[in-house]
Amino acid sequence: MSVGTAFFERQRALNAKLSWGEWSGYHAAAVFADSVDIEYNAIREAAAVIDVTPLYKYEVTGRDAAALLDRVVTRDVSSVEVDQVIYTPWCDEEGKVIDDGTVTRLATARFRVTAADPSYRWFSLNATGLDVEIEDISERTAGLALQGRLSREVLEAATGGDWSDLRYFRRRPSTIAGVDVDVTRTGYTGDRGYELWIPAEGALPVWDRIFEVGADQGIRPAGISALDICRLEASLILIEAEYTSARHAFAPELKYSPFEVGLGRLVKFDKGAEFTGRRALLAEREAGGPARRLVGLELDWLAIEAMYARHGLAPQVSAHVQRSPVPVSREGTQVGRATSVGWGPTIKKMVGFGSVSKGLEELGTRLSVEWTVEGERGRVGATVVPMPFLDL
Repeated sequence: MSVGTAFFERQRALNAKLSWGEWSGYHAAAVFADSVDIEYNAIREAAAVIDVTPLYKYEVTGRDAAALLDRVVTRDVSSVEVDQVIYTPWCDEEGKVIDDGTVTRLATARFRVTAADPSYRWFSLNATGLDVEIEDISERTAGLALQGRLSREVLEAATGGDWSDLRYFRRRPSTIAGVDVDVTRTGYTGDRGYELWIPAEGALPVWDRIFEVGADQGIRPAGISALDICRLEASLILIEAEYTSARHAFAPELKYSPFEVGLGRLVKFDKGAEFTGRRALLAEREAGGPARRLVGLELDWLAIEAMYARHGLAPQVSAHVQRSPVPVSREGTQVGRATSVGWGPTIKKMVGFGSVSKGLEELGTRLSVEWTVEGERGRVGATVVPMPFLDL
């Protein structure tokens, strides 16, 4: 049974549509406003808050804290500075991605890890022989993403401090409404933004203060539907959409290496630690790379219009991201699949991720994507384009 997060009492009062989803056992608002576009526009033009409490959160401490994380993740944790945040995947012994998340260095021997999937057991299994403690702080730590063009103004008003010097992927402790808040300049929207990590018992005072000072900036609560649109425009991948966790995949083709999901740049073969999956990933690289590559696709809008016109209809495109995979073809032969396809309100284009065969990742490559109108399946042209689709 799903439960509410530390912010649930405020969200329940605002969610008049009773539009709830489920995220890791928590109630998660899909949309608060009459239309998801309202919340999307708040992120792109003003400011919005998104409850990210359902993320799993772990604190890793001890003399060998950095050694453990270096053993697990593909990035070089030993080189991370105090108050720095990194984004990284971690893999199984076959080099297939288990999850991706952030690692924040809170002190020399103390880190916070965020993950979409439960990872406590995996970290513990890799901690054999190390002087380290892993603590699951998920339930006692609330998370609030403050995102949007005016998010800095809201944060400065809430904290009474200057945040213009906090760089991307950096962290700074502060206080809001008398509550200790850990602030990282991170987010999942591709826009200016911050994530606030808050003791659960102090969540509501922080929420109230942010909405009090954010009124002049047009602040709104945003649900996971608006977040989904923003992350697609920003070309940020999603677990169980662009890839399946290696722990849950029930067929080999559902397992993906970092190089198959656009995270190859985050694999540091030259770091001092022998990380899990390194040998398999080296073998993959020496064999010429994986057989699949992640690409950005721009679908031909005129072709989509034509499919609707055949049924005497104007285009009726969902405002939400479509995550169910559909075939991608080249000259009538399937060469992959498209995931997370949707309309980008700012870029005014229909875009999506494509997992396609090696050799088809060159920009400008012409492919086709399956599209269905009134039960009739067809294909619309698509072009491999640069990512991110929107770079603010």
